[in-house]
Amino acid sequence: MVKSYLKYEHFKTFGLITSASSNAVWCENENVQNAALRSLGAGRAIVGADEEVLCWDVKKGELLARWKDSNCSAEVTVIARSRADPDIYAVGYGDGSIRVWDSKITTVIISFNGHKSAVTTLAFDNDGVRLASGAKDTDIIVWDLVAEVGLFKLRGHKDQITGLHYLHPSDLHPAVGGDTNGNGVHTNGFARDDEKHAGFLISTSKDALIKLWDIGSQHCIETHVAQTNGECWSMGVSADQSGAITAGNDGELKVWSIDLGSLGEAAREISESSPKTFLKERGVLYRQGKDRTLGISFHPRGSYIAAHGLEKGVELWRIRSESEVQKTLARKKKRRKEKAMAAAGQDSRKNDELMNGEEEFGDLSSAPITDVIIPYVLVRTAGKVGSISWAGRRSGNSLQLLAATTNNQLEIYNVTTKQKEKPTKSDEPPDYTRPFSVDMPGHRTDVRALALSSDDRMLASACNGSLKIWNVRTQSCIRTLDCGYALCATFLPGDKIVIVGNRNGELEIFDIASSTLIDTVKAHEGPVWTLHVHPDGRSMATGSADKSAKFFKFEVVQEEIPGTKRSSPRFKLAHTRTLKVTDDILSLRFSPDSRLLALSLLDNTVKVFFVDSLKLFLNLYGHKLPVLSMDISYDSKLIVTCSADKNVRLWGLDFGDCHKAFFAHQDSIMQVAFVPHNQDGNGHHFFSASKDNIIKYWDGDKFEQIQKLNGHHGEIWALAVSRTGEFLVSASHDKSIRVWNQTDEQIFLEEEREKELEELYESTLTTSLEQEEEAGEEKSEAVAAGKQTVETLMAGEKIAEALEVGMADLAIMNEYRQAKATQPNLALPQRDPIFLAYNHISAEAHLLNVIQKIKAAALQDALLVLPFDKIASLFTFLRIWAKRQWNMPLTCRILFFMLKTHHKQLVASKSLRSMLDEIREPLRGALQVQKDEMGFNLAAMRFVGRRMGEIGKSQYVDEKAWEEEDEVIAKGRKKRGFVDVA
Repeated sequence: MVKSYLKYEHFKTFGLITSASSNAVWCENENVQNAALRSLGAGRAIVGADEEVLCWDVKKGELLARWKDSNCSAEVTVIARSRADPDIYAVGYGDGSIRVWDSKITTVIISFNGHKSAVTTLAFDNDGVRLASGAKDTDIIVWDLVAEVGLFKLRGHKDQITGLHYLHPSDLHPAVGGDTNGNGVHTNGFARDDEKHAGFLISTSKDALIKLWDIGSQHCIETHVAQTNGECWSMGVSADQSGAITAGNDGELKVWSIDLGSLGEAAREISESSPKTFLKERGVLYRQGKDRTLGISFHPRGSYIAAHGLEKGVELWRIRSESEVQKTLARKKKRRKEKAMAAAGQDSRKNDELMNGEEEFGDLSSAPITDVIIPYVLVRTAGKVGSISWAGRRSGNSLQLLAATTNNQLEIYNVTTKQKEKPTKSDEPPDYTRPFSVDMPGHRTDVRALALSSDDRMLASACNGSLKIWNVRTQSCIRTLDCGYALCATFLPGDKIVIVGNRNGELEIFDIASSTLIDTVKAHEGPVWTLHVHPDGRSMATGSADKSAKFFKFEVVQEEIPGTKRSSPRFKLAHTRTLKVTDDILSLRFSPDSRLLALSLLDNTVKVFFVDSLKLFLNLYGHKLPVLSMDISYDSKLIVTCSADKNVRLWGLDFGDCHKAFFAHQDSIMQVAFVPHNQDGNGHHFFSASKDNIIKYWDGDKFEQIQKLNGHHGEIWALAVSRTGEFLVSASHDKSIRVWNQTDEQIFLEEEREKELEELYESTLTTSLEQEEEAGEEKSEAVAAGKQTVETLMAGEKIAEALEVGMADLAIMNEYRQAKATQPNLALPQRDPIFLAYNHISAEAHLLNVIQKIKAAALQDALLVLPFDKIASLFTFLRIWAKRQWNMPLTCRILFFMLKTHHKQLVASKSLRSMLDEIREPLRGALQVQKDEMGFNLAAMRFVGRRMGEIGKSQYVDEKAWEEEDEVIAKGRKKRGFVDVA
């Protein structure tokens, strides 16, 4: 009989507040009804956390929602919020996919897949109907969110896209032939709405270029060199779209002015006029930090700019008002004048020249940029800044800033703004405070040690600086304690005390109930790499880099309370024995039967000693690099060792023979652990965790890999298996702690191997389908936005299958109808079982159902999979759909796409040309009907808009005017006038 195993699956992730790979977006509290109150609170932070998007209440530090798509395991790389609909967020992922989420219902509305690598930047247009995305594959794709398709791909940059922003010159949106009423409804001019220009897109890339794209004509109209010294890392565009700042290396910020007026004119012009430059360089600013600037952001309503690099701080800049700039220029002019007057021997001609030069600075647009934008304050943060977002509306005299740091925390800063009424003489920098932060639910640094309590209810996680105790069931943090640089940790029997071994050679003893550090024992001269409690629960051993293993007994001593005669019990570690070895000890384990002690040394060997006499029993040679971890099975028969040489070895503890050596992972293996019991015959099964981000589950008797557990996005440092074996916990460099549960689902080794081969085949298949241009071919600037994935291939195959079955069925049913004309009692012919399963559905309806089920974004790529000989069959069905007016938008979309794709072949084929003629007539009729229907609806909407406008007007009379007019009316019998107010 084939042996089956129980499957382990990812259950929960916790300990992660925000990932350094993604940006943070601030938004208002949605549950507050009053708009004024909504803007006053600390609000919510929407952040990426590995493959999830988390929504935090910044004030309470509570997690409000998790957005996770079960089909996606790639990490979140960028988040953007729609300005038109604040509940809509676009999220870019590391695999090049984009998902549009609705935050109210926390579900994916639309998903796109067009990039070959990680999405780096996203931008919505003002109307919220188009989304532009840039990625590491150097492409920019413009997506239509209404039709749910990729419109086109813009290629021009030579490196990763770092910034994208839509530009909408204000005069591109006239209400053509009409005006808007107070509700924003166009009261007139619907007919020519299609003439509205699509707008412009401004982009920056690591190739140090800034490009301006015309979306209407799909080409680049302007390119400038953005940075002088290397890459351009980010871009910020001002709220009024009149200027932009690009950021590069060495703290360099380049300021650009955008000529929106000329852009608007260029959009309306059809003829090619003399080329104008719309982007003009205004000057260069330098930050205090001399590293690269990773983020730059203009305040949406104030005249402030925030910029940050890799250091622990955000620099704020202030844009001076026109009057302030004029004053500064006048002051400079006066100083220069004085200097010129003072300089003796200056002839009057030179003096006049100097004066004329000064006159030029009267105009603000030619003023030096360093006089317009000035450093305001440097906000020091608790960790290196990953991303920033302006928080809250500008309330009176303070700004709010949300900073997500790379050490897994979120902070809100309040910065006082400059009061224009009170100019101060002192040059004190403005104050800032940190009223709120989210830092409790996670560690600041990587978790290096995990330990589960004896009842599997509590989990201890230790890192450099803190020890946290978690409730495993609710994933909530119960205790946070300060500790040193922790390397190993364990619960003592009774689960009331945790001992942490740190890098200074100290053992720190914590009491969980009272959250106190009971004692610190200086146990070793070097780092304590490992510790293990003896199976009898009365003593423990520690291993260190000082080449010794020490044994400690647990004691409770009565200590006198100073100044009284009373005494209190106190827990102590009493040092009993020391074992000296030849090299640093990296790992140490007692066998469950308390007979043996295994030590792994830096010299790549494992030495096994008798616990009672400390005599050497076995030497295990075989690893090429040091053994980092090991474990002994429940029956003390097997020992498993893992090493930096990427190998796992299984040894027998009777004679020290190596049963098997596996090449287990692609990087150093950090930890191995056996299942601690043999209830289901799985006592010889073990787990290994590695720096290659994968956990593997192995059968130690059959020497087979059972399962791969993928999920972490960084090196896995620690692993802990529960006493029952029902779950395991892992901690990684991505700051997350993950729980993996054993399920009731059975897995078979052959099936797992097949799955792995299939995945490998699919990944190579999709990459081979990506049509790469030949090197010599000239790359066109705008191409179709498509990407073949396994999903599109499957969809294409389904369409081909439905066409094949459908054509056969059409022929059968046509014969049947002809025969029925002469023989009315003729029985139905034998049809394909698919049609019978769908309750005798017709072939054309079945094909339409198949195509309707395909996502709009994947349809074009699915149609490309169809071979050319299937086109005739497809056109046959398109003719039927057009005649019956079934789903006209879809019918037209398929038809026009196929015409565009196979134009040359269709023109050359007589039979297909005649088919197209047959489609044309019914299609025109059907489209005319739809056009009339739309015209009727638009007229109705116009009428409703006008009615709304009339309702919005109310009549009122001014009291003073009333009294004055009363007298006039009494004298001259003049009628009182009413005023209309919209």
